[in-house]
Amino acid sequence: MINQLTGLGYLVARPGWAILCGFILCSCTTVGPSYQEPDVKWLSSWQPDLYGQLNNTSSQYQHELSFWWQLFDDESLNQLILEAYQENIDLQLAGLRVLESRAQLGVAGSLLYPQLQQVNGSAIAAETRRRGGALSSQDQSLISYQTGFNLGWELDFWGKFKRSVESADAAFFASVANQQNMQVLITAQIADLYFAYRTIEHRIAIANRNIQIQKRSYEITEKVYQAGQDSELDLQQAKAQYLATLSTVPLLELSLINTRNALSLLLARPPGYIPELNAPNNSTLPTVHSIDLQDIPANLLIRRPDIRAAAWQVASQSAQIGIAEADYYPSISLIGNISWSGSTVDDAADNSLIGIGPGFTWNIFDYGRIADNIRVQDARFQQLVERYQQSVLVAAREVDDAAVAIVKTAEKIDILSQAVHASERGLTLANARYKEGYSGFQRVLDAQRSVFAQTEQAVVNQGNHIRAVVSLYKALGGGWERKPLTETLSPRLKSQLKKRTDWGDLLDSSATAVPEQKERSTTDGGVSQHE
Repeated sequence: MINQLTGLGYLVARPGWAILCGFILCSCTTVGPSYQEPDVKWLSSWQPDLYGQLNNTSSQYQHELSFWWQLFDDESLNQLILEAYQENIDLQLAGLRVLESRAQLGVAGSLLYPQLQQVNGSAIAAETRRRGGALSSQDQSLISYQTGFNLGWELDFWGKFKRSVESADAAFFASVANQQNMQVLITAQIADLYFAYRTIEHRIAIANRNIQIQKRSYEITEKVYQAGQDSELDLQQAKAQYLATLSTVPLLELSLINTRNALSLLLARPPGYIPELNAPNNSTLPTVHSIDLQDIPANLLIRRPDIRAAAWQVASQSAQIGIAEADYYPSISLIGNISWSGSTVDDAADNSLIGIGPGFTWNIFDYGRIADNIRVQDARFQQLVERYQQSVLVAAREVDDAAVAIVKTAEKIDILSQAVHASERGLTLANARYKEGYSGFQRVLDAQRSVFAQTEQAVVNQGNHIRAVVSLYKALGGGWERKPLTETLSPRLKSQLKKRTDWGDLLDSSATAVPEQKERSTTDGGVSQHE
């Protein structure tokens, strides 16, 4: 350290060489661990066992994954998702967080340059008067002025500021991934609520249809009873079944309104009427073509936006360890001063001063504070690593649950279709036998109940099948697209931001395009980014 201080002292007489040496020193070393993305060891063995080892990652496949909801061929759904992208408040908040982290990245990058740049100036006007005494009276006025420029530059000798930029850079990419993950969630929620609304509508239609059938049966038994041709038992049973089915409608209508209000919230609309839900082409639930699970590579899991965000958070915290470790070493700075002073007094000389030199501070006695801070940062890093592993496990579970749900609900579709056909045939036979006097009215009531139950169950299962498809694409991280930063905010928000603060070109220029999230690897300098 003595030799280094001597060298810096020699450079005082050569300020140009001192600045050049400062740049060289800034790139000398970077303390702290180099980041490497956590490895998910079980993923490679899990993939072929469940879905098969296929490399279907073509651009066409990625496009279909990004716009998966179009497979339903439902224009109303397309309109709702497009509006949600433009108006959803959670998406707007995520876009603002990207803008915030971009500004924080600029703050961190500024620390690589001189941190203190201060201009000082002052001027004093004075007037003196002398009256009486032995000397003659005299009035005198003067103006004294001075100005100066101070410069302080802590050299990034140990890479502390470089690590700060790495941390802020990773945090920026994490915010981008979180915004993309919000697109995934909003897309899935819109589709899920939309088809839940459609399913409830069909359940209400089934209930009303069965209410009409049971009402006719009730009216017939009432007329037969009043004519004295049958007992009151058939009348009361028919009435009870009719009223029981009628009572299901208010609860379904309540669920329908709640679902519609949930959709309104996602669209940033007040609760109320949604015109897109009353399109004429929505009379039936869509038929989802079979999805070949062999074409879904499991490595899509680690490309999910939320998984990428978790990885970037790990990278950001890894750099914090280096920042904390840099406190072990002295802070080496270049300090400069340029000043000039003078006055209006006759024969007074103007003075100027130029000075530059090194300085350093070193926390020699920290009583374990630095070591404990490093341990704190390392513990936080390991927590994020474990959280990343947990996130991948949760993602795998979601994919597997959705895949199994698709398979099982598809199996039930054919079974329930046969059950509906059988129950309807049973009702026809029960009505015929009752009219011909071969069986009692209880058979008719049982057959009506069976038709209602089987038909509703078939519709519910079809809705569950559609929701399972939605869940699968959500679990695979589908439903987002890379957007420029300016497109992540609505015109309303951009207008408000511009009125309040000078954002430069961040809200207008193509330079605000969100860069692609890159793979991360270990390098000597810490964190690298590559395609």
